[in-house]
Amino acid sequence: MRIPGPAGFSSTRFVFPPGRTRRALLLALLMLAPGHAAADEVKVWATGAYSFSDELGGFHITGASGIGTKDDPLVITEELNSSTPVTLTIRTTKPIQAFGSAGEFANGIMYMRIDVLNNSGQAWIEFQFELQEILNQPSVFGDGLSFDQRNKTPDNIWSSNFADFDRDFEPYDRLLFRNGKVDPLKTARFEFLMTDYTPRWTFYLVQDPRIPTG
Repeated sequence: MRIPGPAGFSSTRFVFPPGRTRRALLLALLMLAPGHAAADEVKVWATGAYSFSDELGGFHITGASGIGTKDDPLVITEELNSSTPVTLTIRTTKPIQAFGSAGEFANGIMYMRIDVLNNSGQAWIEFQFELQEILNQPSVFGDGLSFDQRNKTPDNIWSSNFADFDRDFEPYDRLLFRNGKVDPLKTARFEFLMTDYTPRWTFYLVQDPRIPTG
């Protein structure tokens, strides 16, 4: 399985062996990319056909499991140490094949569950997710990446702490959970479906906890 190298190495491709060796090599390549955190701070968790990294800082991944189906979603557990936006880096670790078998291929259908521990010291009154195909650039309709945009009446979006949600599309792909609260040292669970009909090797999930203002 081949994946693109880090920034500055766009013409180079690397072949990763399976298991722990593949994960170690992936972590080593991340350290070659400029601007990343030190090696002892970065955590890369591989599960299903994807890996998940907290390399951009501000939070810690503490676990990952699942393959991304409705019955076996991708489950990511995290700890956020502040009330500022953080970005989860997601990479494919297996061949890309749209609508291929979950776990064997990065197929663009990702049922997600994210469990977030609030270690910020502040209560959160809203929580927003934003998908980005290119870091720090809004996701547009043509990139195929969204929170199940084609489904106008989704029944798979839920949170343990928030009663309602809103979705925004174009020029962003955002999912805002509202009408609730996450107290300090409490954990909130979020469930949703991410779809990417033109799957890419790397994309990003921005997570933005909101605190009271005024």
